[in-house]
Amino acid sequence: MTTLEYVRKTQVHQMRLTMEILEHIFENVTQKQATTYRDLNDGDKGWTALEVLCHLRDFDTIFYLRAVMMIEQDNPRLPAYDHEAMAIERGYNQQDLRQVCNEFRASRERTRDFFKSLTPEQWERAGIHPESGHFTMTNAVLQVAGHDVNHLEQITRILMQIKNA
Repeated sequence: MTTLEYVRKTQVHQMRLTMEILEHIFENVTQKQATTYRDLNDGDKGWTALEVLCHLRDFDTIFYLRAVMMIEQDNPRLPAYDHEAMAIERGYNQQDLRQVCNEFRASRERTRDFFKSLTPEQWERAGIHPESGHFTMTNAVLQVAGHDVNHLEQITRILMQIKNA
């Protein structure tokens, strides 16, 4: 196995771990806790843990759809999304925590299965990312993992307020 193949395989495995970590984190969190405590790094406009989880769920679908575009089209322009507008339009903080957890799991399983099934030729496909330009399938799998870690840290930081309350 080449280093690149190892990196890809490891990142696909990380997708499952993120899903499991989130399930453990939210197992004993109530709807009220998930919708009350906010990310203090962003002041009073900081997201709640539920809003971050909704964002992870929705961007998991976005990452999946972008990757599918890269398989189905030659060098497509990948769409941009306004995550702040999505949070408002979709009423993230009014959604049901348990339902969002289930929806994230379903989305993540689909995304993970997609990346697991890629052939060596499909891993070479690319598109044009709205922020970073040339964007390979390897960039896509790495983006998912990086995005996950950033928000796992954010969620745990938000929920640390529970024990200090």
